[in-house]
Amino acid sequence: MIIPKPLFTGARVALIAPSGPVPEGSLEPAVASVQALGLEPVVFPSCTMRHGYLAGYDRERAADFNNAFSDASIHGVICIRGGYGAQRLMDRIDWTAIAKTPKVFCGYSDVTILHLMLNQRCGFVTYHTPMPATEWYAGLDEYTERSLKNAIFGVQEPNILNPDGMPLYTIAKGVSHGVLTGGNLSLLAASLGTPYEIETKDKILFIEDIGETPYRIDRMLLMLKQAGKLRACAGILLGAFTDCAAPDPAESLTLREVITELLLDEGKPILGALQCGHIMPTMSLPLGVNVNLDATNRTLRVLEY
Repeated sequence: MIIPKPLFTGARVALIAPSGPVPEGSLEPAVASVQALGLEPVVFPSCTMRHGYLAGYDRERAADFNNAFSDASIHGVICIRGGYGAQRLMDRIDWTAIAKTPKVFCGYSDVTILHLMLNQRCGFVTYHTPMPATEWYAGLDEYTERSLKNAIFGVQEPNILNPDGMPLYTIAKGVSHGVLTGGNLSLLAASLGTPYEIETKDKILFIEDIGETPYRIDRMLLMLKQAGKLRACAGILLGAFTDCAAPDPAESLTLREVITELLLDEGKPILGALQCGHIMPTMSLPLGVNVNLDATNRTLRVLEY
């Protein structure tokens, strides 16, 4: 797996909107937040477009994605926000060309499918990070900002650590290692049965989500299970499941019960409560790197970077 050249002070970074439109009034502070990190943001057209719930038509968003990687003056590509729509771009993206121009790529949530393809088809590491128009513009806490800077400026520490006072917890003991893959559960499930589905064989599977009730998480985990994705993986890493409680707990399984019933019989090491996903503070997580997951001792370590 190729590790893109890290960003540096003054690096030009493309701001693109591959999914939903940038909310009114958010673009200017989002741009300012990128500048505050010492980067030179280049606002691509999709950041100012709207087509219903999309940031412009598919061809326009795909063109921004392709152009951001083909432009030699651009050092990194940052998704300005998530939403919905990245999966609509898959057959419009020139993956062969992009594989020849690896760059730092940042974002999360709906961006999950882009991470998968950049890792699996293009063969380079990407970064599961907060985004300018959803988190950066409002100001980042010390932990989140440090984790983000370490990732994009190439100073990632070997041990992946939660903030102080927020321990990881063991769901199933064991030790495993493999390439770290995954992202938003809803998008991972949506990839199944397509040419762009997640590959989990011998990998560490990371999962997070937001606003999904336990029965919906049950269904999506079951899809991964029945597709053989859980059996194939080497270990499972659970991030934040934000606002995922049942509206009527008395008539629902808990999220922990869902996870226990669907994951434990796979016999994989499972580590939970990683502070990553739709939550603050949040870590920036390198995807595509080899990691060691020790669910017994509750540690996660990058083996090569």
